[in-house]
Amino acid sequence: MNTSSLRQASVVGGLSLSSNLICHAALQAEMQPWIEMECFQLSQGKRLGQLDSIDLGNQRIVRETQEATVHKVGATPANLCTLSYCSLDPACRFSEHDAGNAGTIFFMSEQTEFDIYVPAGAQTTYISLDQDEFLSAARVLNPAEWENAPSGVTMLYSRQKALFQDAVEMWFKVAAMPGNAMHADVMRRLLFQTMLQIATTTTQDNASTLPAAARLRALRICRDARTFAENLLETEDLPTIVELCAAVGVSERTLQYAFRTYAGMSPLVYLRKLWLNRVRTALMQASPSEMTVTAAAMRYGFLHLSRFAQDYKRVFDETPSVTLAS
Repeated sequence: MNTSSLRQASVVGGLSLSSNLICHAALQAEMQPWIEMECFQLSQGKRLGQLDSIDLGNQRIVRETQEATVHKVGATPANLCTLSYCSLDPACRFSEHDAGNAGTIFFMSEQTEFDIYVPAGAQTTYISLDQDEFLSAARVLNPAEWENAPSGVTMLYSRQKALFQDAVEMWFKVAAMPGNAMHADVMRRLLFQTMLQIATTTTQDNASTLPAAARLRALRICRDARTFAENLLETEDLPTIVELCAAVGVSERTLQYAFRTYAGMSPLVYLRKLWLNRVRTALMQASPSEMTVTAAAMRYGFLHLSRFAQDYKRVFDETPSVTLAS
């Protein structure tokens, strides 16, 4: 089925530009096969937004504009690191960090598990780089900050964030020019040097609208709760609050607060939306001759079919039968 509107231009020298409308959460993950991830739609909308990317081989520039709230979980592969920024919004969360500081950028190292919450209306941009090459050069330019490279998701403060944003806009404009003769090797060198300049003039920044320790605790609580719920789904319906609290070892108040911090909603609302995303992916990948809406719903624990249909339409702006028939 046609799940996106795609415009792609190949430019002289191996530079590739693509622009995609994101019609469902699973597609947003599929558009970035170089990073293992799973995406979930958490707010209402038939379309999640748009993803623009420039592929330079071992470097990529990716810009995601969200029309609906999305939750992304995954892990970076070996020898791939990213530098990223988000539009100024304290609700935008990169693991235990928020994007509420005007100078904030994020460094994410190889083999890092990430957990990202991007609200509707926000835009995120990241540059992926060869980590060995990047760290080798960064240590030469700023050994004090980069000799022991940060691991995981690290929040940095840069007075050159505006340079980052302006450079990204320029690269997308250049890549889109008809007949542009800029060779991919030239852009790779420019991109690499610009990222080095930005990264080696940053400092670790602890400014946040919520202490990082509190965000990290919320992240761990919610990950444990989600894992428990995923396992329980194999045999039962959505877990109760009592079951979640007992499994994670926290009070109801702590669990509710953690999920408000983590995803901006209660635990059961969050988990129900995850299951709705799973049903939608299953329906989009099947044909009416292979699957029924009832079978897909029950597979993910939705036994009250009328309520399921109402919730499904409320989130995705279409009925499950329309999704299956598309």
